[in-house]
Amino acid sequence: MSDASPDTRSLDVINARSEGTLPGHLGIVITAQRPGEIEAELPIAPHLMAPNGFLHAGSILTLADTAAGYGCMANLPEGAQSFTTLEIKSNHLATAREGRLRCVATMVHGGRSTQLWDAKVMHAETGKTLALFRCTQMVLYPRG
Repeated sequence: MSDASPDTRSLDVINARSEGTLPGHLGIVITAQRPGEIEAELPIAPHLMAPNGFLHAGSILTLADTAAGYGCMANLPEGAQSFTTLEIKSNHLATAREGRLRCVATMVHGGRSTQLWDAKVMHAETGKTLALFRCTQMVLYPRG
């Protein structure tokens, strides 16, 4: 029997899904899951940087999209099988060169056919907001 709490086991399962995919390759880790909310972190590393020496905007966007995606999966309506992203919007306010990124994604709308998620990406150590993100997810159902 595991000594891990139910929440820890749940996070282990979520993070195991990332292995062998882009979120796992980049180093994104889901750190908390609550109804309608997901938190994730990403250590800043050289492979996340743009050629100009600053954090690549795509790295920030991938963190936010991953958090919103896992949030959507955890909050699918009954009978739904999966989801796909319909639209993404991000506003980048600042950048970073070291430390960790922290993202909090929150469900704004949880309908039967779509979900709308907002995410805020911050520098974990300073709390400075780096980007604001919004995405629309289409809920997918099995054919039948």
